[in-house]
Amino acid sequence: MSEPTTVARLTREITADLEPAALKDFYQDLHRHPELAFQEHRTAAKLAARLRVASYDVTEGVGGTGVVGVLANGDGPVVWLRGDMDALPVQEATGLGYASTVDGVMHACGHDLHVTWLAGAAESLAAARDTWSGTLVVIGQPAEESGGGASAMLADGLHTRFPRPDVLLGQHVTPGLAGFYPHTPGLTMSATDDIDIVVHGVGGHGSRPESTIDPIVTAAYIVTRLQTVVSREVAAAHSVVLTVGQFHAGTKHNIIPADARLSLNLRTQDANVRQRVLGAVRRIVEGECRTADCPVPPKVTLRPGYPNTVNDTALDGQIAAVHRELFGADTVFDFGPAMGSEDFSLLAPDGVPYDYWYVTSTPADVWEAAPGTDLAEKIGKVPGNHSPLFAPDPSVLEPGVRTLVSAALSRLV
Repeated sequence: MSEPTTVARLTREITADLEPAALKDFYQDLHRHPELAFQEHRTAAKLAARLRVASYDVTEGVGGTGVVGVLANGDGPVVWLRGDMDALPVQEATGLGYASTVDGVMHACGHDLHVTWLAGAAESLAAARDTWSGTLVVIGQPAEESGGGASAMLADGLHTRFPRPDVLLGQHVTPGLAGFYPHTPGLTMSATDDIDIVVHGVGGHGSRPESTIDPIVTAAYIVTRLQTVVSREVAAAHSVVLTVGQFHAGTKHNIIPADARLSLNLRTQDANVRQRVLGAVRRIVEGECRTADCPVPPKVTLRPGYPNTVNDTALDGQIAAVHRELFGADTVFDFGPAMGSEDFSLLAPDGVPYDYWYVTSTPADVWEAAPGTDLAEKIGKVPGNHSPLFAPDPSVLEPGVRTLVSAALSRLV
């Protein structure tokens, strides 16, 4: 690990020639043309083309639409930089001049920024390879939002086909007044699980409910009862979120359906608490169905999503120190663990340290206009990730390149 002052100075030198207009054009082009998970063909091709021009050995189609660029530059550590590429099924409502041209699809989570930052950092580091030694691996990951992208790349040989990392680095755009770089050592993001539930009833005519077993009523009781799991079965010291995201049943006003379907999302930060909540969900679902005398036991399907994201404490402290030196001591602070989830950590082989930090992006005028007096209040009032109004300030384009460049240099010089 190099001295933060040295890394910051070198970062400034090698990024001095960044072209803001070119970064902006690339970013806005990606924003106009968002692509859903595993459909990122255009985005991947754009990233791959820039990496090839910068002399990377590029492999496309990893895990479906993933891109891996390798730049071997002498003896030294292997550093992996990762950026995710997929957009969301959200109808954009920002009114931006470069708003999405794809109906119902938007870069509402900022992955267009992530790709821009990744490309810019890769190019800057390649152009300055006389200043560092080692191997740089640049990863454009598909399908973070759907939960399968990292796993697909691993299944396609990511850990065997490319140089094994000594460190894995990544970052995410987030709401908050633009110009800050939050770092959280240790636990920084939560684990997530999806749960699908099918409640089986007895369908029939709406005029004769006595001849049916109404699955909608039973499912409604389940939804209501689930609200007590976090408030009454989990200690206040633990952070848990249990959300019913979908409720589907019925086809017509006067037909009582034969089944009802629920989709749940669970986020936890402790393995024991996770098991407790999963057990409570199953107990409540089965209990309500028995009470309703459902003819068939309910079907409860657990779909494990992401594990906890736990930054290496020493590594995070080192990179945070570099970012303080580069951007100012007051720009780096600890967000604390978030309930959001990521598959970033899956990319790190066992025993390989990783670090994942944030870049705040809310325009100053939007931030100042938001009600509230403290950070938490204001963040809750400005458009955030997954909002149809999410519009990061383009001023974060250059700093986001420098955060990645400096993090990589902290290991390569």
